[in-house]
Amino acid sequence: MKDPSLQQRFASRDPIFSIEFFPPKSDAAAEQLLETAGEMQAYAPDFASITYGAGGSTRSRTLKYARQLVADYDYTVMPHLTCVGHSREELISIVREFKDAGLRQIMALRGDPPKGETDFKPHPQGLHHANELVELIREHFDECAIGVGGYPEKHLEAPSFEADLLNLKRKVEAGAHFITTQLFFDNSRYFTFVEAARAIGIDVPILPGLMTAASLPQAQRFCEMGGSFLPPELADALKAAAHDTERGAEIGLEWSFQQARELLEKGAPGLHLYILNRTKPAASLMERLKSAGFYQS
Repeated sequence: MKDPSLQQRFASRDPIFSIEFFPPKSDAAAEQLLETAGEMQAYAPDFASITYGAGGSTRSRTLKYARQLVADYDYTVMPHLTCVGHSREELISIVREFKDAGLRQIMALRGDPPKGETDFKPHPQGLHHANELVELIREHFDECAIGVGGYPEKHLEAPSFEADLLNLKRKVEAGAHFITTQLFFDNSRYFTFVEAARAIGIDVPILPGLMTAASLPQAQRFCEMGGSFLPPELADALKAAAHDTERGAEIGLEWSFQQARELLEKGAPGLHLYILNRTKPAASLMERLKSAGFYQS
């Protein structure tokens, strides 16, 4: 297993490479996740995060597959944890369960409302914001590495970009070790975000999150979910390839490669790939980046 200290890994200045899984809902989906995990071993991810359903709806599956990724594939795994639907004591118990399973890295998030609801409603004995979750983890499990989410184009619920940055600063001041961003397709949004974060004293690594879009509907769906800008150039190219899936995949790959190359050339600490439990887009991107000299073979 890799050195569990992600702080040391970030401090090395070699570009981080990480990927994100989501817990499968069926046997077929589980098989795909594990097949992808095996195939992505060749690219030696520094860590793999695994998402957590609202209100703990995937809690057992998150832990099950996190354990399997560690035991069978030698991954350093960072499970997500959200405030939704949990009391403080339940959250402490969950983190202890993660820690007992050897999972000493946690992505601390407020979390989205459960499906069918539009507003976040904290548990009566729970937490309202992600910074409170970071504080809770640091209070009881100070040895854990903690990541938090950042939004280059602001969180959908934030009243302004500036207000969202202040919320992010609270998470860092509470003890977060690094930030992983929401996916974006326009690098200028990331660079503006980093510059603004540094200007208000946020000094932890900000790991950019990328996804390779294989079709216009897919790109539009994820942009709508996260409030991300879809560049017209990318949208037009994907639209023109609407009836050619291979061409659409190549357009998405080339776009993400150009994004990744510019990000790394201009000092981003690495890349976090939203891979949707699939190998090919992420592996193809990594092959191009290795050929360009950004990651070692």
